[in-house]
Amino acid sequence: MMNKVAIAMALAGLTLAAPALAGPVPMAQNAHINDELRAGFAGDILRKTCPTISARMLVVMGRLWDLKSYAEAQGYTGADYDAFRSDPVQKKRLKDEAAAYLATAGAKEGDVESYCAVGEAEIAKKTPLGTLLRSSR
Repeated sequence: MMNKVAIAMALAGLTLAAPALAGPVPMAQNAHINDELRAGFAGDILRKTCPTISARMLVVMGRLWDLKSYAEAQGYTGADYDAFRSDPVQKKRLKDEAAAYLATAGAKEGDVESYCAVGEAEIAKKTPLGTLLRSSR
């Protein structure tokens, strides 16, 4: 009788522990990591398009280090994070999403001033994207 109880408890413990043993979700599904990288790509588009917007590089580098620490705390390895950041498919996906976000915010391809206006608005609102940027206006 004791054997059956022990087996049942062990199975229940394994069932409860299975999600923890499976590891984190694929990095492409981690909202925080994707949001932060998307903001970085959007900032890159803005700084390259608008002559009065530039990157706050120390902030950008700090956020990348913080993001790597976050990823490691979520169960990813440093190598997982580095591979995800340099994966060309993920880069393209995030750049496309960043461009779509900027378009939704009012940036129009070929209209430099519209990109400047979006950047200025992001800076003024102190959004995660805006905190990566500075304006010379």
